[in-house]
Amino acid sequence: MKLGIIILAAGQGTRMRSALPKVLHDLAGRPLLQHVIDTALELQPELIALVYGHGGELLCQSLPDAPVVWVEQAERLGTAHAVAQAMEAVAGLDRLLVLYGDVPLIRAETLRHLLDCAEGGLGLLTAELADPGGYGRIVRNDLRHVQRIVEHKDADAEELAIREVNSGIMSLDRAQLQGWLQRIGNDNAQGEYYLTDVVGLAVADGVPVEGVVIADPNEILGVNDRVQLADLERRYQHRAAEGLMRAGVSLRDPARFDLRGRLQAGQDCLIDINVIIEGEVVLGDGVQIGAHCLLKDCQIAAGTQVLPHCVIDQALIGPDCRIGPFARIRPGTELAGHNHIGNFVETKNAQVAEGSKINHLSYIGDSQIGRKVNVGAGTITCNYDGANKHRTRIGDGAFIGSNSALVAPVEIGAGATIGAGSVINKNAPDGELTLTRAKQMTLKGWKRPQKEQK
Repeated sequence: MKLGIIILAAGQGTRMRSALPKVLHDLAGRPLLQHVIDTALELQPELIALVYGHGGELLCQSLPDAPVVWVEQAERLGTAHAVAQAMEAVAGLDRLLVLYGDVPLIRAETLRHLLDCAEGGLGLLTAELADPGGYGRIVRNDLRHVQRIVEHKDADAEELAIREVNSGIMSLDRAQLQGWLQRIGNDNAQGEYYLTDVVGLAVADGVPVEGVVIADPNEILGVNDRVQLADLERRYQHRAAEGLMRAGVSLRDPARFDLRGRLQAGQDCLIDINVIIEGEVVLGDGVQIGAHCLLKDCQIAAGTQVLPHCVIDQALIGPDCRIGPFARIRPGTELAGHNHIGNFVETKNAQVAEGSKINHLSYIGDSQIGRKVNVGAGTITCNYDGANKHRTRIGDGAFIGSNSALVAPVEIGAGATIGAGSVINKNAPDGELTLTRAKQMTLKGWKRPQKEQK
């Protein structure tokens, strides 16, 4: 069976009150539409046709690498009209699956179940809702067979009392759909061509219609305004937190955790409150992340402890390190292991060998630091001359005194000691004390200025 997927993403989303197309608004760090595309790809279809309309140029610009065939719906005349625009793109395929660009929580396993249930007929994903307001209702006969779908605005009082609703997600035979699309009219309250009318046509043609009731109604929730977007964000995060906890990660409070990418965690990891995960993050066994940290595109090896209020961005952290609190580990940083990076320390493009410590109030950028180096408080590497970046190299076992400035390019030899308060702009030899310091003076009789008495 050759599967094709049609994603409808042509709506303007006026209730978002935004210049950005609705499907490009972020959910958990990715556009709504990207969530749907990623789920569709899990089904390994032959082709994905993406029907766009309002703001189409922005969709193409925002998702330039999306593996889809772009199909324009120049006039928005309804969902059946939108699907009809994609039929040329999916010609030659056997079965079609219709998804929606603003329904981001649908799971691939749910869609596989729908495809299995609907093999040879029309499959319709439905849900039982306590409050079905706004949704199309599923009308069944006395034998519980699906007969048709009635849109909310076209429903009478008896139909409005039905709690089973249409998700809009369908599995159909492509050839049968081609014929039904030509028979759909627009005699309804909206004056639109409804894709839901294919259900009644299938029943009339004797094609089996399988209404598959979804186990988790959250999966079919869509986004029409920013209130609903925020609601889906929390539902997504609850699902993500639950999955991590079932996989063995301890979350101090799953309601105060945000996953905006992918997290791979080993055994016995602990994540405190208000931690944000962005991009691809890997945590080794026993890693502990303190409160209010941001981890982005980084790897943190086993046994490392990250104290509160740290930012680790595009960095490789080795085993058994201690970082923070209030440390900023910037892109290009590599800690070999057993390192201490303390409070108010910033590193960038720095390779720090095993056992070295940068404990307090320091900036280490564009640097190569050897093993068991101690960098004193207030030390900075002056790596930028206003036009170019330069590197600082510090040998094994060196000791950098507090409040020192290392003006790159410069090398500090193995076992060297830099006296506190020094400005080093020439290479310091191995094993020697190097310092630059003005002679201390006391001016006897000097008086501090006093304010004039009024």
